[in-house]
Amino acid sequence: MNLVELTEFLVKSVVTDPDMISVKQFEDDEDYITIQVLVDNSVIGSVIGKQGVIANAIRTIVQASSYANGLKKVKINIDSF
Repeated sequence: MNLVELTEFLVKSVVTDPDMISVKQFEDDEDYITIQVLVDNSVIGSVIGKQGVIANAIRTIVQASSYANGLKKVKINIDSF
């Protein structure tokens, strides 16, 4: 499972309507992999969680997977549309 699939799986696990999620990967920096998560405005709170706990947990899991596979550092940006 690559990082985008892992991120998409984790985000879709915490929302009520998984079809409202879009996850894309960008490698614009040589030191980082940037993953953009777009979610509907009505479920952004579910993805971020109280005080950002869920978002931080998702970032931690994806970063750990990246390290375990010898990949670059990961930045995850979560935005609404």
